[in-house]
Amino acid sequence: MIWILSVLKSRSFLWLLLIINLLGTVYGYIWYLPQLERTSPEFLVFVPDSPTASLFFCFVLIAFLLKRNWPIFEVLAIITLFKYGVWAVVMNILTLIVSGEMPWEGYMLIASHFAMAVQGILYSSFYRVKLWHIVIGAIWTIHNDIIDYVYMQFPVYSKLYLYIQHIGYFTFWLSVVSIGICYFYTQKTKRLDLSM
Repeated sequence: MIWILSVLKSRSFLWLLLIINLLGTVYGYIWYLPQLERTSPEFLVFVPDSPTASLFFCFVLIAFLLKRNWPIFEVLAIITLFKYGVWAVVMNILTLIVSGEMPWEGYMLIASHFAMAVQGILYSSFYRVKLWHIVIGAIWTIHNDIIDYVYMQFPVYSKLYLYIQHIGYFTFWLSVVSIGICYFYTQKTKRLDLSM
């Protein structure tokens, strides 16, 4: 366990994670471009879910490299990384089940989004989050669900739109679980020092 913490705190590893997440963020926004081109301006910030989650984590990593904490980004990162990481894994598996096939990108998205879900939690012991930060993160998260499934701005996934009501219901409860995970890992576990 100690060696894992020393790796997580290593500046070279933090830089590596930052580069990987920046590249993933750029790729994610490019993946969303077709949908963004036909999205009304008031919804633009809420449509690209996963790349925005990894962007939040980029800010967390930048703060760590500056030997600081930016709790709002820490909250948004842990909630959205877990939520959209798990969500994308489930949706890609469902795509495979419904259509009977999945391109290689789907398998890459499963692996990368699983890693997203894990990395936010791995660093949670170093976060400095207060309850009001969690309230803001929860509002952002539930509001995003409303934008996606009331205003129908959800990510387009093959034939899965046929099951959109079920997906919306699943997503809401995934948000609740993600907020609960944020609360547990930032309020009920020991805080560690990120000194390097």
